[in-house]
Amino acid sequence: MIGRTPALAVAADLDAAAAYSKTAYSEATRRAYRADWADWTGWCARAGVPPLPAPPELVAAYLSSLAATHGRSSLRRRLAAIGQAHLLAGHSWMVSHPAIRTTLRGILRRHGTPSRQAAALTTAEIRRLVAVCDGGLTGVRDRAMLLIGFAGALRRSELVGIDREHITLTHEGLRLLIPRAKTDPEGEGAEIGLPRGKATETCPVRALRHWLELSDTAYGPVFRKIDKWGTIETGRLCPEAVRQILRRRATEAGITVPAHERLSPHGLRAGFITEAYKEGARDEAIMGHTRHADLKTMRRYVRRAKLMEESPVKLLGL
Repeated sequence: MIGRTPALAVAADLDAAAAYSKTAYSEATRRAYRADWADWTGWCARAGVPPLPAPPELVAAYLSSLAATHGRSSLRRRLAAIGQAHLLAGHSWMVSHPAIRTTLRGILRRHGTPSRQAAALTTAEIRRLVAVCDGGLTGVRDRAMLLIGFAGALRRSELVGIDREHITLTHEGLRLLIPRAKTDPEGEGAEIGLPRGKATETCPVRALRHWLELSDTAYGPVFRKIDKWGTIETGRLCPEAVRQILRRRATEAGITVPAHERLSPHGLRAGFITEAYKEGARDEAIMGHTRHADLKTMRRYVRRAKLMEESPVKLLGL
């Protein structure tokens, strides 16, 4: 057998390294960065300046052009995309440069508004959501998806990423393997347990069993698209479909959220944390289930739950 020449071997390894580098971020992040980079290069083209390398003052001018129309998270993501492109191209990048830092601070001081957080869905609201899911294919699927998403505190990408092979049904409930998550980019995986619920109509284990039997899912994606003729397709739902399904079911159930919050699939995860805390679950138990790597991040949800329960106003005797 004739081996590869050193030059060919190095070239192949370089190609492989480039391919692995492209998968360092999730597809959603790469898609967002592509859109951000396209916007930046378009702005540079109209201004008649090269996008790489960009002096800090030019980046500051770009941020100023977005000041009145983009929020803080969008602006920071644009900076991240521009910075990533600079670093990959071998150019220096310092997001903390005074021209960038002070411009961003001034924009947020003048135009900044609080971020619209995902409304934490309560157990009572989950009951209303699943109550409008009928016994047809779509209804059974949506009921199982909403209950598993809530009880598992799953992100929408994790929810649609469930394969039949990830589920182990037991007498007590089920074990769910999450092979990869936002905080687990290296794919070490995590397993969580979902016990049977007290009420038949809201038990996530019974709901999932029913869907698996009705859909005859023996392997592959669990939550799949159903066409208008009632045929279950082979491909898995996309993450955006979870948002659409949640909003449709919320409309049917008459569920609304405050104007400063948004109805989002993340509300299933936020709702789990909030409800679990209210029922006395310990921080470490919640974190073990939600797979949060940072206690501060998890406690943002707990802090919202404490606003009423631990308010010092209760001590004023009003």
